[in-house]
Order: sequence, then structure tokens, then C-alpha cells
Amino acid sequence: QVQLVESGGGSVQAGGSLKLSCAGSRYTADSNCLAWFRQAPGKEREGVARMYTGGGSTYYADSVKGRFTISRDATKNTVYLQMNSLKPEDTAMYYCAVRWSAGYCSWDLDDFRNWGQGTQVTVSS
Repeated sequence: QVQLVESGGGSVQAGGSLKLSCAGSRYTADSNCLAWFRQAPGKEREGVARMYTGGGSTYYADSVKGRFTISRDATKNTVYLQMNSLKPEDTAMYYCAVRWSAGYCSWDLDDFRNWGQGTQVTVSS
């Protein structure tokens, strides 16, 4: 059972930047897909960014495209989310997740077996 621990959240003003980290307790190179999701109060959890572990292809929600970047450091077993030009609507709890099963990686929450505990991001106007 892999454990994921997020860090890097905090409070920033609109236009600012944060970099989230998600450290895995063991090697996740054999996973299929790594992703970041977020959940604002009273809203459903939504996908933000995802990447295929093997080929490195990345995908983003339209709301963050051009502002957020997902990346990973295999040597540190860590996935990152660089968030620039933050907006108040980006305020949410951010979670990283791992999908192990092969196939197309979508935003389907049920496809991701392991989740972190979340890190809070608050953007003030």
C-alpha cells in the first residue's frame, strides 16, 4: 500500500504562485497515471492535472491550462504541481492520486486507488 503526502499549500494573493509536492512512500514508476485533483467547499472533487508516468504526456483542466504545470521527479518519487497566476477560484483542498491500472487515464475518481490527505490552497483577492 503506497502512501502519498502532499505539502506546499498555503495562503497567497491573487496573481501569486505556489508549488505543491506529493511524496510517495514507495516507488511509483510502475504506475500508469499521476494526477492532482481539488475540491472546494460545497463542490465536487475535480481533476486539475494528470500525466502518464511512462510517456510523460500531460493533460489539464481548461480552467488551469497555461497556469498550472504537473511534473515528477522519479528519483525522489515525487510529483509536483506548479501553480502560477493564482485566482480566488483556485481556492480548494488539493489532492494527489495514483492510478495503477493500464488504459486511458481520465478524471474518473474511481480509477485512482491511492490518495493523499490533501493540502489547502487559499487565494485572496
